[in-house]
Amino acid sequence: MPSGSERILKAGRISAAFGIKGWVKVHSDTSPRENILDYLPWYLWRNGRWEQVEVLEGQSQGKGIIARLRGIDDRNAAEALAGIELGIEQACLPEPEEGEYYWRDLIGLQVVNTEGVLLGVVDHLLETGANDVIVVKPCEGSVDEAERLVPWVLGQVVQGVDPDGKRITVDWGVDY
Repeated sequence: MPSGSERILKAGRISAAFGIKGWVKVHSDTSPRENILDYLPWYLWRNGRWEQVEVLEGQSQGKGIIARLRGIDDRNAAEALAGIELGIEQACLPEPEEGEYYWRDLIGLQVVNTEGVLLGVVDHLLETGANDVIVVKPCEGSVDEAERLVPWVLGQVVQGVDPDGKRITVDWGVDY
């Protein structure tokens, strides 16, 4: 197991049991969702820490993922895992291409508009279907106490991302 939980990223959760032989349904936060099957080993958040679990089998099933885990041999054992967070090692993820970012790398970045006005910091992102949305929460020094939902449209709304400078520049007015 990697040293320190900072190297484990939340990548989904066990949502329910599947069948009677210990398989579990997995809600994957990866994109595409099937990629979670490539990011092994998995870790489950139990008793206040990440515990490594061996994936024996896994596959797409309808719009979801199902998996069979070592030591989970019946429906009761699978049901006991429902709701538990699933993590993967950060090192399993490929480096993003130029101009691409993992959501986790955007959380906490300051958001300023093209006039240099601080709107706040990225609290989290939402997947809406049409485009992703960054949720900007006010912070010390921000123009006001308004939460903002800013469409993640590179080149139109999002003008630039500077991870090293911890800043995102957006073409977004204070009144939006």
